[in-house]
Amino acid sequence: MWAQRKWTQRDAAVVWHGFTDMTAYLDHCPVVVERAEGHDLIDTEGRRYLDAISSVWLNTMGHRVPELDEAVRDQLDRVAHSTMLGNGNRVVVELAEALAEVVPVAGPHFLFASDGASAVEQALKLAFQFWALQGVRGRTSYLAFGGAYHGDTVGAMSLGADDGFGAALFDPLRFPVVRAPGYDDPSCFDVAARLVDTNAGRLAAVVVEPLVQGAAGMQLAPADGYDALADACRAAGVLLIHDEVAVGFGRTGTLFATEQLGRRVRPDLLCLGKGLTGGYLPMAVTVASARVFEGFAGTPFAHGHSYGGNALAAAVALRHLRLLGERDVLTNVAARSAQLSARLAERVAPLAGVGGIRVKGLMCGVDVAAGTGRATCDRAVAAGVLLRPIGDTVIVVPPLTITATEIERIVDVLAAAIGDRPGRPVQSAITDHPSGPEG
Repeated sequence: MWAQRKWTQRDAAVVWHGFTDMTAYLDHCPVVVERAEGHDLIDTEGRRYLDAISSVWLNTMGHRVPELDEAVRDQLDRVAHSTMLGNGNRVVVELAEALAEVVPVAGPHFLFASDGASAVEQALKLAFQFWALQGVRGRTSYLAFGGAYHGDTVGAMSLGADDGFGAALFDPLRFPVVRAPGYDDPSCFDVAARLVDTNAGRLAAVVVEPLVQGAAGMQLAPADGYDALADACRAAGVLLIHDEVAVGFGRTGTLFATEQLGRRVRPDLLCLGKGLTGGYLPMAVTVASARVFEGFAGTPFAHGHSYGGNALAAAVALRHLRLLGERDVLTNVAARSAQLSARLAERVAPLAGVGGIRVKGLMCGVDVAAGTGRATCDRAVAAGVLLRPIGDTVIVVPPLTITATEIERIVDVLAAAIGDRPGRPVQSAITDHPSGPEG
């Protein structure tokens, strides 16, 4: 115990952690990771923690996956990085070709970046410059949703909810957007469609998180209405941007969440990140449709990142994409999602203080009593299951290869951490959406 305490103190003395009150950092069971095996993180004293948040929604297949480790080592024998600004790299080309076969975008082209917020920022700038190149004036605004979170760069933060993650503090930096209701309002898509109609002449794009608003506490999209929004965008010529940074690569039960919205719904721009490399290396990508790409004929896009298209990240992303199919990971997501829903309904929903429980694929939010979110997660970490709250919503986002035994452990530890005592079931029952294409 002393060794771990020493490392946390050394950490606090020199490292500044994002979204963390550093004055209270040492009070909340911080784990200093030394190594990992499978779905476990291992601290400096050898204690294991089941990574039930996938290292903040990144890790898809566990840590130290032999095939992914090998992909990185093999690429190191070739080249770690070379610029994509005016030049190419073989493995990046191969990754783009593989992604082109599966992304739900017509005629896709791929602009690589290092993180999800940067992918969103690229999409905003692409939409803005697209209209400028068409000679269309006035299409400089965006429509976003209440509860939205798209990252922490200034443009992405402007799209985000006014009360989310300290965004209001930066109001002088943020630009205004047309705001539809959040997913907790069943009419949000219908309202958004009407807003597109009434603001068509000034909208460059609509930005939406398909199926799940993760940072809003795993709020699930209404079952109906998305077609109306897509139709409104199509009729008005407004670009449609899907932010699948969190929900892509199998997290909701299909490779991409957009697949569950029906064949008629295809975005003009698609943002991917997090699970792209299986949680190994920072990489994101903005996927542009042929319509957008062709709008730039003869003109460069005024944007580029030094590490965009990193070869090491591309190599592991390519192997990860293939491995998802080889291991039939989506079948496991469906089975474990059903198990997680059933066990939460049985063991957690009846506990005093528990409110809504929302599950989509292997994305889950459990609302606990006001003021208890952080303490609940601290108790879970002390019991060897790594959980993290968003306010008073405990987030459960395990790797896609999580086992049935590990799901049981997560639920049992969460129930004990909440306070495993019988209570009157809270009225808001568990919400469990099927994980398959018909979900």
